[in-house]
Amino acid sequence: MAIVGLYARVSSDRQEKEETVQNQLEALRTHVQGNGYQLAGGFVDEGFSGASLARPALDQLRDAAAKGDIDLILVHSPDRLARKVAYQAILLEEFQKNGVQVEFLNHPLDDSPEGQLLLTMQGAVAEYERAKISERTRRGKQFWAR
Repeated sequence: MAIVGLYARVSSDRQEKEETVQNQLEALRTHVQGNGYQLAGGFVDEGFSGASLARPALDQLRDAAAKGDIDLILVHSPDRLARKVAYQAILLEEFQKNGVQVEFLNHPLDDSPEGQLLLTMQGAVAEYERAKISERTRRGKQFWAR
């Protein structure tokens, strides 16, 4: 039986108010129960960008993986883990080196070249989406400042 750590993240106040982190956790817990996993705990970063690796719960998750406290990390989608392709690759490689599998609810990991390409493409799209959101926010602030 796999010992699972759940990871969930939201970056904005709006997402926190809409309880999207709770939605993520509910879906993750349902998956844990449906697969007979043992839940070690949840690691939740609220108000932290996926474009940074400096996140308290992510640090705790990485420590738990390094100590061997968990066998599997369950995340809703790749963009909840990281919003930069390079960070996604770093984290996945680190977890793999520690013998910890990562499973995404909306993207089953596939070690085939095609599966890795799709995961990288999803990461690139998440990074692009974040850049576009930042650009729109900046333009909106400039508009209201004028």
